[in-house]
Amino acid sequence: MATLLELFNLNYLNDSALSPYSPKPANKISNNRRRTLVVCKKAKNEEAWVEKKVGFVDYDKGKSRVSVQVVGLQKDDIPKRYRMRVEGDKWQRDWSISEVVQMILKLKHWDDIEGLLNRWVGRFARKNFPVLIKIPPSRSTYNNLINACGSSGNWREALKVCKKMTENGVGPDLVTHNIVLSAYKTGLQYSKALSYFELMKATNIRPDTTTLNIMMYCLVKLGEYGKAVEIFNSMREKRSDCRPDIVTFTTMIHAYSIQGQLENCKAVFNTMLAEGFKPNIVSYNALIGAYASFGMNKEAQRVFNEIKQKGLRPDIVSYTSLLNAYGRSHQPEKAREIFDKMKQNNWKPNSVSYNALIDSYGSNGMLTEAAEVLREMEKDGIRPNVVSICTLLAACGSNGQRAKIDSILSLAESRGIVLNTVAYNSAIGSYMNVGEYDKALNMYRTMRKKNVKPDSVTFNVLISGCCKMSKYVEALDFLDEMMILHIPLSREVYSSAICAYIKQGLLAEAESVFTKMKMTGFYPDVIAYTTMIHAYNIAEKWDKAYELFQEMKMNNVKPDSIACAALMRAFNGGCQPAKVLVLAEYMREKNIPFTDAICFEMVSACSMLREWKAIIELIKMMEPSYHVVSVGLLNQILHFLGKSGKTETMMKVFYKIVASGADISLCTYEILLKNLLAAGNWRKYVEVLEWIVEGGIHPSSEMYSNIFTFAQRSCGAEYASAIQERIETLKRKSGIKPL
Repeated sequence: MATLLELFNLNYLNDSALSPYSPKPANKISNNRRRTLVVCKKAKNEEAWVEKKVGFVDYDKGKSRVSVQVVGLQKDDIPKRYRMRVEGDKWQRDWSISEVVQMILKLKHWDDIEGLLNRWVGRFARKNFPVLIKIPPSRSTYNNLINACGSSGNWREALKVCKKMTENGVGPDLVTHNIVLSAYKTGLQYSKALSYFELMKATNIRPDTTTLNIMMYCLVKLGEYGKAVEIFNSMREKRSDCRPDIVTFTTMIHAYSIQGQLENCKAVFNTMLAEGFKPNIVSYNALIGAYASFGMNKEAQRVFNEIKQKGLRPDIVSYTSLLNAYGRSHQPEKAREIFDKMKQNNWKPNSVSYNALIDSYGSNGMLTEAAEVLREMEKDGIRPNVVSICTLLAACGSNGQRAKIDSILSLAESRGIVLNTVAYNSAIGSYMNVGEYDKALNMYRTMRKKNVKPDSVTFNVLISGCCKMSKYVEALDFLDEMMILHIPLSREVYSSAICAYIKQGLLAEAESVFTKMKMTGFYPDVIAYTTMIHAYNIAEKWDKAYELFQEMKMNNVKPDSIACAALMRAFNGGCQPAKVLVLAEYMREKNIPFTDAICFEMVSACSMLREWKAIIELIKMMEPSYHVVSVGLLNQILHFLGKSGKTETMMKVFYKIVASGADISLCTYEILLKNLLAAGNWRKYVEVLEWIVEGGIHPSSEMYSNIFTFAQRSCGAEYASAIQERIETLKRKSGIKPL
C-alpha cells in the first residue's frame, strides 16, 4: 500500500538529464511497479486502491517527475447520508487522496490546513485514512489527520492516528488532545470525552479555554449541569488561566435553556455583553431558543430583530427557533408566516424546520395541516424522519385522535422509517393517552420483538399510563420487568411506582420506594412528596404527612396547590385546624394559588374554630371568582354561614353569587331554606321558594312540607293560614295540584 511518505513525495523531481548521478526513471517504472488492493464491500471500489505510477518529463528544462497516484474512495463511494450532505455545498471537492496530499504540500505553515481537509469529500470514507497514517512526518501532520477524522465523526479512526503518533515517538500536545476531545464531541461520545480529559490531566498538560469549552458541552449533553456551571465559574475567577470566550458563554446559555432557567440565560447573555464580547449568530440563536422553549414569541422576535440590527444575517437556526416560539405560544399561523419568510430569504428549510412547523400545527390540534406539511416536506425533497413521526404521534395522543395513530405508524412503515426507542415511546404514550391499553401493550411487545431497547421513559409511560387507567397491578408488573432488565429507575418512574403502590393500599411498599428514591440520589419532586402526603392522609398518619411537608421545604422543593391541599386535609383530619390557617398564610407569602380544594379545607377549618374573621376574608378573596368556583365550595360557605346563625351574611353572599352569573342548583336553595327555617325567618323562606318557582325549578315536596310544619307549630293560626295560602299559590304556578 502507498504510504503517506510516498504520497508526500509526489512532487519529487528527478533531474536525470542534468545529473549523471541520478538513476534513469524509465526502467524503474516498468520493473518495480506493484499493486496493493484493499478489499471493499463494493466491487467498483477495487480500483480505488490501485497504486499508479505516473511519469512526467520536461525536455526543455531537462527534468522528470515520477509520482504514485492513489484515488481512494470518492463521493460516489461514501454513505448516502454524507453524500446528501455535501451535494448541496459548493465548497466541497471530490479530490483523490493524491490531490489532497499535493495541496497540503503547497500550504505554508500559517495556512488553514483544517479548512482544506474539511472541504475534502473523502474525509467521510474511513478507509481513506489508513493510507494517510502509515508514516506521518510531523506532529502537525498527525494533528491535521486526527482532525480530518474527527470532524467527519470518525472518532475511532482519530484514536488510531493518535495511537500511531505515540508509537512513532511523536508525543501528543495540547492541540492533539483538543482535537481528540473534539472528535469525541462530534461523534457524540460525551462520556468518553470526559474520561479522556481525566487522562489528559494526568499527563500534566494544562487545558486551555478550548478544552474546557468542550468539557462543558459534553457535561451539558450528559445532563450534568452542575459540573458545567462549576467549570464556567472557575473560568471567570480572576486567577484563572483559561478565560471564558464567546463559545463559553454560548454553551452556558444553552445549558440554562435546557434546564428551563430562563433568567440565568438572560443573565449570562448580559454578562457576556458587559465583559465586552460581541455576540455572534450562535449566541443569538441560543437566546432565541431559550425564549422559544417557553413560548415567549415577543422576546424571541425582539432578539431576532436585534440580529439584523447588529449587521448579522439570521440563519436557518434563527428562523427555526423563532418559528418554534410562535408554535409553542399557540400561534401556528404566525409560525407558518416565519417559515415562508425563511424561504423568501433564500434559506432552504431542513428537516428540523419542517418538524418544528409540524409540531406547531399538531400541538394546537390542527392535524390536517400538520399532515399537509409532511407532504410538502416530501415534495421539497426532504425525507420525513423519525422525529417527524414522533411529532405527529404526540399530537394525536394529546388531541385524542386515536384513529390517526394507526395511520401515522402505517405512513412510517410505507416510507421505510425505522422506529427507534423515542418513536416507540411516543406511540405507546399516544395509545395510553387515548385509553388504548391493548394497543399500547402490543406496541411495547413489537418494540421488544424488534430488539429496540426500552429505556426509563418507556416504562414511565407504561406505568403512569396504567395508573391513569386504574390498572395498578399491571403497573407494578412493568416495574418488576424494568428491574429485571436492569434499567435504572428515573425520578418519574419512582413517582409513578409510589402512586401505584398507594392505589393498591400498599403503604409500606410505597415508603420503601420513596426511601430508595432518595438513597439513589433522586431527590423527590413535588409530585412524589404530594403522593406520599396523600397516602399518609388515607392511612390517618397526619403527623408523618406534616413531617414530610417540613422535609419538602428543607430540600427547597416548593409546594404547589395540590400539596398544600393534601396537607390541609391532613391537619383537618388530625383535628389541627389552626395549622390550616397558618399554612394559608405561608401560601400567601409564597404566591401559591388558592384552588377550590384549598378554600374547601380552609372553610372546614374555620368552621371548627368558629373563626369568623378568617372566613370573611376568604369570602372577600373569592368574590371576584364566584363564577368559576365550584358549586360544592359555594354551598359549603353558605352552609357554614347559615349554621353559624349568620343568615343575613349568608343571603348577601348568595346575592353576589347570583349577580356573578354562577349556576344555582336546587341543592343551593335547599341549604338556604334549611338555614332560614332554623333561624325562624319564614318570610324569607317563602320569598326564596318564589324565586325557585320563577326560575323554572320545581321545589321538592319536602320544601313545602317543612314550611307547613313550621307554620303550624311556630307561627300561630293567623300566620299559618297566610303561609298556607301563599304556598298553595306557588304550587299552582309550578303545576302541582293543591290538596
